[in-house]
Amino acid sequence: MKKILIGFAAVFVTLEVLDAIIHAGILASTYTAMQHTWRPDMMNKIWILHFVKIVTAFFFALIFSKGYENKGIMEGVRYGFYVGMIVSSGFAFGSYASFPVHYQLALQWFFYSLVEYIIAGVVIALVFGQKKEAAPQA
Repeated sequence: MKKILIGFAAVFVTLEVLDAIIHAGILASTYTAMQHTWRPDMMNKIWILHFVKIVTAFFFALIFSKGYENKGIMEGVRYGFYVGMIVSSGFAFGSYASFPVHYQLALQWFFYSLVEYIIAGVVIALVFGQKKEAAPQA
């Protein structure tokens, strides 16, 4: 349980930092140009996104712990890719189908989110590390 909680915290911080880089940095000018698309009170509801990230990070760590195979960083890359494909495709293309956003923005959301979850997968794999095998007794 200790590794799950540490992994949860590490993934949460990772997702928060990467979201800030992506959304407040890389995509900021795009969002400004389409400010008419967003809710006028969006900043009052931003706490919801942080809460969702808490839930996501916890279950990201919990599910990883259930399938942990002790295969190192590539296991985290694979796990992050799988989760990223599920989350990113639903978010990016579901949003594109529902809201008046340009397809190129949906592609950026998909790509950046996928990369974000792959990085989170590496982080969780580093937290879990490789299990040390017992030394043979003489």
